[in-house]
Amino acid sequence: EEAVFLRKKITLVRAFSLLIGSMVGSGIFISPKGVLKNSGSVGFSLVVWFACGLLSMFGALCYAELGTRITKSGGHYIYILETLGPLPSFLFLWAEFFAIRPANSAVVSLAFGRYMLEPFFAPCAAPVPAVKLVSLLGYYMVLTLNSWSVTWSARLQTALSVVKLLALALIIVPGMMLLAQGHTENFQDAFDRQSLVLDKLPLAFYAGMFAYSGWFQTSFVREELVRPERNIPLAVIVSVITVIVGYMLTNVSYYTVLGTQDVLASPAVAVSFVQRAFKSLISVVPVLVALSCFGTMNGGIFTFSRTLFVASREGQWPPLFSMIHIRRHTPLPAVMLMFPLVTAMVCIGDIYHLMNFFSFSRWLFIGLATLGLIVHRHRHPELRSPFKVPLFIPVSFTIICLFTVAMSFYSDPVNISIGCTMVLSGFPVYYLIIHRQMSSRCHYLTHKLQLLLEVVQQEIKTY
Repeated sequence: EEAVFLRKKITLVRAFSLLIGSMVGSGIFISPKGVLKNSGSVGFSLVVWFACGLLSMFGALCYAELGTRITKSGGHYIYILETLGPLPSFLFLWAEFFAIRPANSAVVSLAFGRYMLEPFFAPCAAPVPAVKLVSLLGYYMVLTLNSWSVTWSARLQTALSVVKLLALALIIVPGMMLLAQGHTENFQDAFDRQSLVLDKLPLAFYAGMFAYSGWFQTSFVREELVRPERNIPLAVIVSVITVIVGYMLTNVSYYTVLGTQDVLASPAVAVSFVQRAFKSLISVVPVLVALSCFGTMNGGIFTFSRTLFVASREGQWPPLFSMIHIRRHTPLPAVMLMFPLVTAMVCIGDIYHLMNFFSFSRWLFIGLATLGLIVHRHRHPELRSPFKVPLFIPVSFTIICLFTVAMSFYSDPVNISIGCTMVLSGFPVYYLIIHRQMSSRCHYLTHKLQLLLEVVQQEIKTY
C-alpha cells in the first residue's frame, strides 16, 4: 500500500550517538596499557593518544567530504567503488564479509558474555560454555532488534552512548579530583627517553587507533540520514572532539590513581582503577563494559548490513540482499546474513590471532578510500561539495595509512601474509562470478526466499 524503501530516521543526535557508541568501546576501559607498553613512558603515551585522535579527525573529515560528494550509503565500499572502480571495492567486500566483520563481531560478543557473567562468578572465571551461550544470546538480541525496527535500533544506540559517556565520567571525575589535590607523583619524569624504543611506536599507534576506530560509521547509513550535507560533518567533528577529550582525561585519571607499573600489570585497567579509587563500585565496571560491547555489536550490525544492501544493489552481491521487509522497512536479508558466520566463530572462540589481520585490512581499504577522494577531486573539479577539507589532510592521511600497512608486514609477517592472501583470494571470485554476472542463475532461489522473508526491492532511490 506504500512505497518500500529505507526511511530517513537517523537524526543529528542519532548520528552523534552512532559515532560515540562505535568509538567508545571496551578498549579504553580494558587495555590502554598497549599504548603505554610500546611508547615507553607516561608522557609519550599521552602524546600517542592525542596523535591517534588527531589522525582519526583527519580521516573523519575526509569521510565527511566523501559523504557530501557521494550520496549513497555503504561506507568504505561505495567510496572505493565510485572512485577507484569495481575490483578493489569487491576485494574489500570479500575480505570484510568472510573474515573481518564476523570475527570482529565474535570477539565483541565474547567480551560481552564474559563481562556480563563476571559479577556472578567472581573471583572465579566464568565457565566457557556459559560465556559462549550468553555471547550468542546477546548477539541474537541485537540481530532481532535490527531486523525488527530501525527506530528502536537507533534509540538503543543513543541510550548506550549515554551509558558509555557516564562510564568515562566515572573514571574522569575522581581522577581529576585527586589531580587537583596535588597527586602528581606519577607524572614525574613523564618523558623518560631511556625507555623509548622507536621501532615499537607503530605498535603503540595500532593500539591507540583501535580504540578510536568507528569514526566512519555515519558513511554506512548516508541515505538514512536527515539533512546529510549538514549533519555528517557536524556529527563527525563534535563526536571525534568529544572522544579525544574524553580519552585524554581518562588516561590522565588512570595515571593519577595508578602508577606505570600498575597499568602495565593490570589486565583490565578500569577495574584496577575502581579497586584503587572506590571499591564500592567494583561490580559496576564489568556491567558497563558489557553494555559498551552491546552497543558496539548494535552499531556493527546496523552499519555493515547497509554495506551488503548497497553492494547487492550495485550488482556485486546476490540480489536478495538489496531487498527490504514490506512492513518493517528494514534490510532484513542483509541483517540476517551475518548470523551463521558469527555463530560459528563464537562457538570456535579462538579468534584473537585475527586482530592484526583486522588492522591490516582496515587501514589498507581506508587508505584506498581517502586516496579515492583525491582521485575524485581530480576527475570532477567542477563538482562543488558543500563540505571540503584542505588537500593536505587526505594526502597526509592516505600516506600514513599506507605506511602503517607496509610497516605491519615487518612487525607481524605471518598474520599479515594470511590477511593479504585472504584479500587476494577475491580475485578469481570477481572474474568468474561478478565480472561475468553469473549470479542471475540463482533467480529461482532468490524468488522463493523473497516470498519466505516477505521482502521486495527498494521502490524508489533516496539518494
